Order: sequence, then structure tokens, then C-alpha cells
Amino acid sequence: MFTIISRIFQFGFKNFLRNGWLTTITVIIMTLALFVFSWLIFFGVVTGRAASSIEDKIDISVYFNTNTAEDEILSIQQSLENLPQVASVDYVSRDQALAAFEQSHANDPTITQAVSELGSNPLEASLNVKAKDPSQYGAIASYLGSSTLSQYIDTISYNQNQGVIDRLARIVKTVEVGGAVVMIVFALLAGLVVFNTIRLAIYANREEIGVMRVVGASNVLVRGPYVVEGVLCGAIAAILALIVSAPLLFGVNPYLNVFIPGLNIFPYFMSHILMLSVYVLGFGVFLGGVSSFIAVRRYLKN
Repeated sequence: MFTIISRIFQFGFKNFLRNGWLTTITVIIMTLALFVFSWLIFFGVVTGRAASSIEDKIDISVYFNTNTAEDEILSIQQSLENLPQVASVDYVSRDQALAAFEQSHANDPTITQAVSELGSNPLEASLNVKAKDPSQYGAIASYLGSSTLSQYIDTISYNQNQGVIDRLARIVKTVEVGGAVVMIVFALLAGLVVFNTIRLAIYANREEIGVMRVVGASNVLVRGPYVVEGVLCGAIAAILALIVSAPLLFGVNPYLNVFIPGLNIFPYFMSHILMLSVYVLGFGVFLGGVSSFIAVRRYLKN
């Protein structure tokens, strides 16, 4: 068994080196496919962080009528906190709202004077509600719109925030689908190139294979070297895809950090290099091995 395995790997390496430009083209096409695959992983990280960053800034603000008692507002706050869809509820009293308003307009004497001349606090108390998931804001808004609560509420800022969430979800979904389609196309193209490369190699070595079968070589010994060749193409392509990705991620990292504060894609790449290598290498080996296996199997059936 050890002798058979060693011969399979020996012949596989020889085939890999002997095919020359066919092997080079195969590796290049597979590198492109695996490059797209790896960047789909990075894109998932970027969109996930972007969505989380936006979701952290989105909530429902519930403004209460100025004649609503504070005890009633606190009771509504407690009822909201008991809802399974709600992550947190922050209460902002009328005095806190006024203090924040005056602080934000401290450099505008016109507004400061206008507020002081009113003689009373015109601002409303509010509750800022964050949902556990953006899709749950509708249920929270419906709860706040019930007849028992609506009598105390002036406005609910749900529609504006929901529009932002929906647009974000559509953009992310469209780009994810587009990226997946591109990856599938490149994977199919790479698999087809590997398939045809192995078929050409088999055709070039048909006399050698014929002699092997005449002397009683098993299908495993005939098929093995070509599968090893395909696996080598996939492994080398995976390594090249990761090598090419590293400087590109380093270059785009500052620009991504401007749009999404706190997102450092290059440090993420370096800290998860082992996991990414397993994913990309596994996909490359699978793609090359399966394509080669199918090509040789079709030949052996003929």
C-alpha cells in the first residue's frame, strides 16, 4: 500500500511539472476563482460590520405628550423592556432633553435666548428603544401604536429608521448575490479548465496508460497521479490567492476604516490567516481533486 501511494504521488508530481503551460494556465484560472472566494469572505466581514455599525445608531424614539406623567412613562418603559424583541430602553426626561438641547446650541445665542424667553420647557420626554434585530422594529412600533398607549404618545420615529434599514438590507443582499454569482462562474470555469487540462494530459500519455492497464495496473494507480496533479494545482492556486490578497487588503484598509470606523480588515486577515487558509486551501483542493477525478473517471469508462 505504501509503495502504491508513493508511486501515485511521484507520478502526480511528474505530471504536474511535465504539462508546463497547461499547468500554468490551470493555476492562474484557479487562482482567480479562489481569489474571488476569499474576497467573498472579506466582503461578508465588511458588510457585517457595516450593518452592525448602522444598526447601533438606529432606534425608535417615542415622544410623549407634555402632559403625560413621568410615572406613566416609566411604566411604559418597563413594559417595553419585558418584550422579547427589545434589547434596551433609555428614558430621556424633559429636563434632560432641554439640557442636551441647550448644550448642543450653546454657541447659538438666538436659540438660547428664545428658549429662555419661553419661560417653560417646550421639549417632550422620550424613550429610545433598541431592538435585538432590525426586523423586529415593526412589532415594537405596533405595540406602541396600541390604543392603551397611543393616548400618551405624540410621535414615533419608526418609518424614517425603517427605510434606512430596508435600503441597507437590499444593498447588502444585492452585492452578496452578485459576489456569489461571480464566484460560482469562476469556480465552474476553473473546474472546466482543470478537467480539460487533465483530459489533455491523459491524451498525451495515452500510450503509457495503455501499457499500465495491459500489465494489470489498477484504476487507483492510473487515476491517482492525475488527481494528485489537480490537488497540487488547487493548493498552489490557494496559496497564490492569499498572497495576492494580503497587499490589496493592506492598501484598502485605511479607506474602509474611514467609511466604517473600527473596521480594520487587514488586522482581521492576519489574525484569522489560519482559518482563511483552511477555507481557501480546502476549496482549492476540493475543486482541483474533484475535477481531475471526474476527468479520469470518464476516460477509464471509455
